[in-house]
Order: sequence, then structure tokens, then C-alpha cells
Amino acid sequence: MVPLIGPATLALGDFKGTLDGIPDQRVLLSPLTAQEAVLSSKIEGTHATLGEVLEYEAGGEPTDSEERRNDIQEISNYRLAIQHAADRLAEIPLCGRLLKEAHGILMQGVRGKNKSPGNYRSIQNAIGSPGGTIETAKFLPISPEKLEDGMSSWERFMHQEGQDPLIQLAIVHVEFEALHPFLDGNGRLGRMLIPLFLRARGMLGYPSFYLSEFLEAHRDEYCERLRAVSRDGDWTGWCAFFLKAMKVQAQENTRKARAIMDLYEKRKQWMVEQTHSQYAIHALDFFFRQPIFKSTHFWKMGKIPDQTARAILRKVRDKLLVELRPSSGRSPAIYAYRELMNIAEGRELF
Repeated sequence: MVPLIGPATLALGDFKGTLDGIPDQRVLLSPLTAQEAVLSSKIEGTHATLGEVLEYEAGGEPTDSEERRNDIQEISNYRLAIQHAADRLAEIPLCGRLLKEAHGILMQGVRGKNKSPGNYRSIQNAIGSPGGTIETAKFLPISPEKLEDGMSSWERFMHQEGQDPLIQLAIVHVEFEALHPFLDGNGRLGRMLIPLFLRARGMLGYPSFYLSEFLEAHRDEYCERLRAVSRDGDWTGWCAFFLKAMKVQAQENTRKARAIMDLYEKRKQWMVEQTHSQYAIHALDFFFRQPIFKSTHFWKMGKIPDQTARAILRKVRDKLLVELRPSSGRSPAIYAYRELMNIAEGRELF
């Protein structure tokens, strides 16, 4: 593993260095947090896009089926859950209690809401094809009567010192998935663990490392590597895959973070010149924090007087924003910050 550990650690350190130069990561990296939620949920079978999620959160109604609305709600819950967990790390260590709190948020009002949100399972579950039975399962996690002891052992291992942290994280992730402590949401929580672990170990100043883009692009290999640990004892294959994923995704995350920071710096002066307002940077921060928004949300955000906010939006909307939905009657217009969305998506979305 040594030839793989070095490049992965170096790439992660480069990403941390980039993040340390960003004044407000929560604001500027908000679209990347949303994209992580979309891709982590996509691995579990959802189909909503980043644009649909942000438009929904801005107050737009999905026009598709109830299934699509459920997808969007699950993704929104993921964002809330990881934000809650990140905040709680300042108060308690990374542990089962924190994960239970995150699980309760993850399952709120969605398809898993009846599957004991916020609690470890009390019945046997199974990993296999949708609609399958225990008899046809590809893998049976630990029995419920042994689960508490299993999770305690897992926690103790997670906090052991003296190991390479990335190898330790690889094992923490695969063992969490093998224990499968909840009736639903284990895959998303297991991927959420990755940035939380890095933050808890001081390898990141803020849990902003998002691995799901790589895992979604290599979904079949990801699932096979997880299964091969239990089926064949192939720890080396799994750890090698995980370290490669960390290196490649750290490089991509660094590229996106730098692109977002460059965009922010470029647009600060532009906003001042276009608006001639002392509130220009407040407006720009809003666009970064909420790159798809209702016009009324911008006017009423509280940091800019209402009439000033309306004037700022009139001056910049045609040059900076895309109108996703025009105003109609009492329904306000919905806008998207095109440049930022394209960086988050990694392609020309608008």
C-alpha cells in the first residue's frame, strides 16, 4: 500500500491547502455539498439532478412524478444531515450517537421514515437485489443481538492511534457497510463518514471532501470491491481501490474549489462596478450560497434593504443569471447562477 498512500495523502493535503485559503467554505462550497448529496443518493438509485434539487429548495415545485419528488427530498435530507453532523463534531466525537442523529435527519419524511430513523435496527437485514429475501441475499450483516457490540468495536477501531489514517478510513468505511447498522440509509451514511472522519482527524479544517463523484463513476467496481472483502478476504484490493479514489477525487475537488474561488474573486470587483452598492458582496455571497433562488428570497434575505436588493438584481440578472422560470401572477421568477452551476456540475449546464 505504501506507493499508493503517498500520492493519496499528498493530493488530500493539496486540497486542504486550497480550502484553508477560502474565507467561508460553507458559503463558497455550498454547490459542491449539494452535488455530493446528489451523487451519493444516485448510487442508491435516485435520479434527480443538482439543478432540480436546488430549484426545489428554492421553492420550485417538481413537475415530475411523486417518485422524483421523493428523490429530491432524500437528497435535501442528505445535505441537512451532513451539515448537522459537521456542526456536532465541534461538540462530540465522531461516534454512533452522532450517526444516529444524522440518520434521523436523513430519513425524515422520505421512503425510509418508517424504518426506525435514528436507531440501530432490531431485526435482521440483508444486502441483495431489490425485493429479494434473506435466502437470496448476497450478504447478511451482523445479527441484531450482536450489533451493539459490533458497533462498539467499530468505534474503538475508528479512534485507534498509530495507523495510517487513509488505510484506517478505508477499513472504517467497508466495516460500516458490512455491519449495516440501520434498516435504510447505510450507503449514504457510510459515504458521509469519509469527510467527517477526515475532519475529526484534522486532515481537513471542514468536512468538505466529497468522494461520491468517483464512486458513482465506478459504481460496479465499488460494489464489487466491497463484496470481495467479505467474500474473498480481499482487503488489499479494496484498500488499493479506496486510495486511488481518494487521490483522483482530491485532485478533482481541488480543481473545482480553485475554480470556485477564482470565480468569486473575479466577480467581487465586477459586482461593485455593476451595482455601485455597498451591498454588492452580500449579494454575491447569496448567489454562491444559493445558486438557484426565487427573486423574493433574494429581496427578503435580510442583509440588503428590499429596494436595494431589487435594484441589484435588475442590474446583474441579464449578465450573470439565467431565468429558469419567469414570474407569473403571484409566483416569483426563479434564477440560476450559471457560471457556478457549471463548475459544480463539471459541464456546461446552462
